[in-house]
Amino acid sequence: MLRNLWALRQISKNTISTASRRQITNKVPEYQKLFQEDNGIPVYLKGGVMDTLLYRLTMTLSLAGTGYVLYVLFNAAMPKKNK
Repeated sequence: MLRNLWALRQISKNTISTASRRQITNKVPEYQKLFQEDNGIPVYLKGGVMDTLLYRLTMTLSLAGTGYVLYVLFNAAMPKKNK
C-alpha cells in the first residue's frame, strides 16, 4: 500500500515539474506607445474597432435612456383626463 502511494507521489511530482509553461509577454510598452501617441484620436477610441463600437453603443443607450426619462416625466406631468 505504501509503495503504491510512493509511486503515485513520484508520478504526480514528475508530471507537474516537467509541464511546459507558456511564456507571457509584456505588452504594456506597446500599449503605452499606442495610447500616448499624439495623432488627434481621443484616448477612448484608440483601441480600434471594438472601442468604437462600445462607444457608439454607450452613446446610443444613453440618448435612448434620456429620451425615455423625458417621455415618462412629460406623461407624469400631464393631468389625467376625466371622462
